[in-house]
Amino acid sequence: MTTEYISAITLDAASIAKRGGDFDHERTVAMNDIVEWNHFAIKAAAGPYALKLSTAGTRITLTAESPSLDRPLIIAVPLAPFRGVIRDYFLICESYFAAVRAGNLPRIEAIDMSRRGLHNEGAELLTTLLADKVTMDTETARRLFTLICVLHLK
Repeated sequence: MTTEYISAITLDAASIAKRGGDFDHERTVAMNDIVEWNHFAIKAAAGPYALKLSTAGTRITLTAESPSLDRPLIIAVPLAPFRGVIRDYFLICESYFAAVRAGNLPRIEAIDMSRRGLHNEGAELLTTLLADKVTMDTETARRLFTLICVLHLK
């Protein structure tokens, strides 16, 4: 059995700002999906990992706990490279949620393609920034990007 996975994930309560029902739902789905299925390995420590995401100044921090670690391992990622894609992602999401509420299927499909593209861009950026410390699959990176967006709301 592999130990390269996140067994629990939390967000620092002080780092979260409430944006609304749709974004809260996205956060909940991302957190549940990560725990349900992910591939995530920290190169310096075996898993499974309990991961906590938070903000610290101009950085996103991932604090990992694992049976193989004597103390929590903190990995910091600069927030600046994410700002543009996060801003665009929120604008697209707001349009998407409005189209869903209006029941406009053709508009939903068009917006969703753009949303997925930005989501993929954020996930690729995260994977690149963490490449020297962490390996993860694309779906895990996409879900972690969603959670970084939630933390960026503050």
